[in-house]
Amino acid sequence: MTRLTPTRRAAPILFSNYSSVFSSGGRILPAPRTNARRNADVFAYGTLTCVSLLFIAFGISQSTIPELLAGFVRIIRSTNILITDYIALGGIGTAFLNAGLLMLAAVGLIAMVHVEFRGITVAAVFLMGSFGLFGKNIYNVWPIIFGTWVYSCLRKEPFSEHVYTALFGTCLSPIVTEFAFVLHIPGSTGVTWGIFVGMSVGLIIAPLAAHFKNVHKGFSLYNIGFTAGILGTVYVSLLKSYGYQAGSNLFWSSGNDLLLGGFLLLLFLFFIALGLFYSRNRIPAFRAVLAESGQSCTDFVAIGGIGISLMNMGINGFIGMAYVLLVGGPLNGPTIGGILTIAGFGACGKHARNVIPVLLGVVLGSMTKVWNINDPAVLLAALFGTSLAPIAGHYGWAWGMVAGFLNSSVALCSGVLHGGMNLYNTGFSAGIVAAFLVPLMEVLSRKRRLPKNIRL
Repeated sequence: MTRLTPTRRAAPILFSNYSSVFSSGGRILPAPRTNARRNADVFAYGTLTCVSLLFIAFGISQSTIPELLAGFVRIIRSTNILITDYIALGGIGTAFLNAGLLMLAAVGLIAMVHVEFRGITVAAVFLMGSFGLFGKNIYNVWPIIFGTWVYSCLRKEPFSEHVYTALFGTCLSPIVTEFAFVLHIPGSTGVTWGIFVGMSVGLIIAPLAAHFKNVHKGFSLYNIGFTAGILGTVYVSLLKSYGYQAGSNLFWSSGNDLLLGGFLLLLFLFFIALGLFYSRNRIPAFRAVLAESGQSCTDFVAIGGIGISLMNMGINGFIGMAYVLLVGGPLNGPTIGGILTIAGFGACGKHARNVIPVLLGVVLGSMTKVWNINDPAVLLAALFGTSLAPIAGHYGWAWGMVAGFLNSSVALCSGVLHGGMNLYNTGFSAGIVAAFLVPLMEVLSRKRRLPKNIRL
């Protein structure tokens, strides 16, 4: 196994070489791969494959084949806008089987284009699984992925440079379902329109994301979510001008905490145990990860290795799970999706030191605002609001709490703009909050460093 020697303040290692829009927007050729690096990749991809199969097995164990098929019909043909809990709509078995199949498809797609394993690989796979529990399904993601592939062909660039954009861009997949089944367009025209609109999303989201990343300067980890919020707002505005009535949705299950909590407990313990087994120089490597701000999705796999990243993912997962249970929320499709997202980004940007302040900011907001801390939208705003973790990592806990406090309000209003079509709604709101806060934080930080006789 190869390891990079961890340092206290090494420059963050980003994944710009594989995602031309997610972080840097540039095209950088991957470094030569050694045999040890290839072996590490095999282990990492094998781990993600096992996790995908675990979700599939758990889903199959919870329902009969007829129940699974009926559940898939419901989740594919029903509106998938926020908040659509697939456990409530299709059952536990269907929800987890769908999530596992999407994760497995993501692993296969990334491996097929021969992309070297990075932290962003984990995040992409886990986001497919997370939202496979509410909003993404085995039908509505493919037109967007295909559209991004067409974009890479038109640009005469390898799809490997855009595969992560394709996967993250499926956050707008509910728009495919809306056209295909919800708008009741006669005949097969709706399905055709759904495919066409989904492809158009995949075609244009890459160049937009490359531009919008500069707005928040990498202090929101969900750049595609911010981009999709802008894009979704434009699409929904056009639809409204032709008579489309944006609705609201709330499928929200409860009462499965013991079963689902047991599943998550075993999953996160597995991550920690496997990470301990595979990692070397654990303490200095983990300290090196904790020393990073996480800005622009710092690659923890490159800094500490896959073992340390797995340990961090398990710890993050327990933090998210503990938050939901402590505030009195249920474990269901959306909240587990949020927990898995925190865990997945434990390989590229999130750790205990920068996640907890954002969650505390939401708790602080619950003491003064008109909503309850365990309301569905607020729970998701807290879990997915950890997109702003780099603010706490770079500027400190106080600013991290401010970010969480503000985002808990913005996230509740931003969904109206895109009609719930953008599944990464909190990524949209986090981008807005980061764009608002970063200039202020930079000015205040510079002012503190200036001599007393100098004023801005």
